[in-house]
Amino acid sequence: MSVKSVLVAASLALSIIIGLVLQRDSGAVNVEATGGPKQLKLGLSLDTLKEARWGRDRDAFKKRAEELGASVIVLSANSDDNTQVKDVESLITSQVDLIVIVPHDGKAMAKGVSLAHAAGIPVISYDRLITDSDPDLYITFDNKKVGALQSQFILDRLPGRSKQKPIRLVRIYGSKTDNNAFMFKAGQDGALEKAIADGTVVVVHEDWADDWKPENAKRIMNAALTKSGREIDAVLASNDGTAGGAIQALREEGIAGKVIVTGQDAELVACQRIVGGEQSMTIYKPVEQLAKRAAEVAIAMVKGKPVVASGTTNNGQLEVPSIFNEVVTVTKENIDQTVIADGFHTRDLVYKAAAPQ
Repeated sequence: MSVKSVLVAASLALSIIIGLVLQRDSGAVNVEATGGPKQLKLGLSLDTLKEARWGRDRDAFKKRAEELGASVIVLSANSDDNTQVKDVESLITSQVDLIVIVPHDGKAMAKGVSLAHAAGIPVISYDRLITDSDPDLYITFDNKKVGALQSQFILDRLPGRSKQKPIRLVRIYGSKTDNNAFMFKAGQDGALEKAIADGTVVVVHEDWADDWKPENAKRIMNAALTKSGREIDAVLASNDGTAGGAIQALREEGIAGKVIVTGQDAELVACQRIVGGEQSMTIYKPVEQLAKRAAEVAIAMVKGKPVVASGTTNNGQLEVPSIFNEVVTVTKENIDQTVIADGFHTRDLVYKAAAPQ
């Protein structure tokens, strides 16, 4: 079954879940002074567009919103908290009907939520959770499951280890400013807990990669190699960018492809590394489906229609109504049946030699 089929099934299941219902106080469509209906206007505040993934989110969100008759103003903060707050202020001045925010720093963007709500504008926290605030909705992937799948992959690929010959593991976490990094870690921790406790997994080095930058991941991997030499079995990298930094260090050491390396986001270069044997797996998060769903939900909320949430997420202030999309493990064995079958990447591009990072 292709991932598209899985997502359709998940979508149908979501529609019958008895969950939380979000509804704005006013369901009336705004009317221009001329008497005609006013076009809905959505704001999309992005942390960054430096990673290829976010361009996909932007394009899919805009396309679906425009198909449904809304216009979209997109602003990117270049990973700067002050800039992102100013972006939200700009969207408020532009009189958007709703703001979708991908926060650089979930805590810092609580101010953005407060400013939007003061202006009577609802907020959707997209992919990353905005903490210590009261966003109207959180739409994301099951991030704990992402981490659990990454850890379980390593355990499954290195079975039969013992306390006498444990899995020697390097852990590279994401950015501390991104709540998702903590969610991924929590999922990883849960899957590894028993193995670490019984000594079949030993964490030889671990650190956080600031701003998810590959060069910071490379620095962490270099430190691990200095500390432990080549006696490393696996690298639990939290995304494809950090996996790329780790692999560069392994490549320089001459052991790329001999060490298990995880990732997520199914970036093109990561998929190339997978078929080339340097990266072991990635997590495919169908971002276009997530972005389209976010656009549909945003417009429904503005129109005062009910929105069903499949659960909640505690953000430090309240339980935020949440919609969770499914994720899929991608390996060399199933890459044709997942990201390629779904048209996320073409087969020609994936099977080209991986570009060095």
